[in-house]
Amino acid sequence: MDRFQEMQVFVRIAERHSFTQAADDLQMPRATVTNLMKRMEERLGARLLERTTRTVRLTHDGEAHYRRCVRLIADLEEAEGSFRHAEPKGLLRVNLQGTLARYFVMPALPAFLERHGQIELHIGEDDRLVDLVREGVDCVLRAGTLQDSSMIGRRVALLEQVTVASPAYLSREGVPEDLEALASHRAVNYVSSATGRVVPLEFAVSDRIEAIELKATVSVTGVEMYTQAALAGLGIVQVPRYHVEDALADGRLQRVLPDLAPPPMPVSVLYPHNRQLSARVRVFADWISAVFAQYQERI
Repeated sequence: MDRFQEMQVFVRIAERHSFTQAADDLQMPRATVTNLMKRMEERLGARLLERTTRTVRLTHDGEAHYRRCVRLIADLEEAEGSFRHAEPKGLLRVNLQGTLARYFVMPALPAFLERHGQIELHIGEDDRLVDLVREGVDCVLRAGTLQDSSMIGRRVALLEQVTVASPAYLSREGVPEDLEALASHRAVNYVSSATGRVVPLEFAVSDRIEAIELKATVSVTGVEMYTQAALAGLGIVQVPRYHVEDALADGRLQRVLPDLAPPPMPVSVLYPHNRQLSARVRVFADWISAVFAQYQERI
């Protein structure tokens, strides 16, 4: 086992704060991970990790060595890939927003795996913010405006959004003809997992975006519940069009103020800012971009 592998193990332990989780991520025996770290610390003559019963933390020397190791690993992987034109391989841990995964990613995934047969995917599903470094995730796919400056985002799509409500709601409350008429209406509030605040309804008016918060009796934090609440007649919502295409087609939902459409929703692949983009993440992001491009060509 060479020093490069020692650095890989050390970086993973530092990021996961755990010998056991690092061993699981790297698919190595726990004893091997422990021995590698012992050998590295003895060779360097410095203590890199502080071990407690609950977690593992970097020492001052460990922080400095971690930053150097991250740079060296990225440089070596890039150098080897550029010379060998090697096919990306190894474990890729991604976390996907649920509706994006079900509608876009999973149906097209067999083609990605056929093309990149040496990549092993570990896929998680979440709407929440993910600590990529702490949780050992390589990249995430999220919809919405980026909030976390600790991550680098690559935009892969802008999805059309629509304002909708159920026929039962509109029959009961009336169909609003303009923004002023919205004052008497109710929304289903969507609470952002990033900020904990209600996301207002937004309408493109001339060259500006008008943000409006309506009264609401129901607030939700999940995309599926948000749409289901609209279908149940609980109020007006704004969602990406793809998510409600079937409901619009069969009349279970109707568009509201179609001439004042919401701004499109950005979709991005995010990865930690302190890492160079690995070949595995790069090909995954390129593929995701192509999947969304094909969808937008069809509509």
